[in-house]
Amino acid sequence: MQCLLVYDIEDDGKRAKIADVCLDYGLDRIQYSAFLGPLLPNHQEELMLKIKQVLGKRPGNVQLFPLCEKDWEARQVIAQKAADDVG
Repeated sequence: MQCLLVYDIEDDGKRAKIADVCLDYGLDRIQYSAFLGPLLPNHQEELMLKIKQVLGKRPGNVQLFPLCEKDWEARQVIAQKAADDVG
């Protein structure tokens, strides 16, 4: 099941460690604080437990959204790459 994970974390070190955990679970970074990828339900729970452990008592907001196939297929994306400057 595709999952979207987003977070808002003030502490730079914690934010970087949580990004590493997301990458370890095979998620792809789609924005600075957003990751996307397939996760089985047991991996979703495991990932959130690891993130909670890394965050510790620091303030933060981490949200994981499992996306059903119907919602995934209905997504809309605009992805434009910057043109190389020639001149």
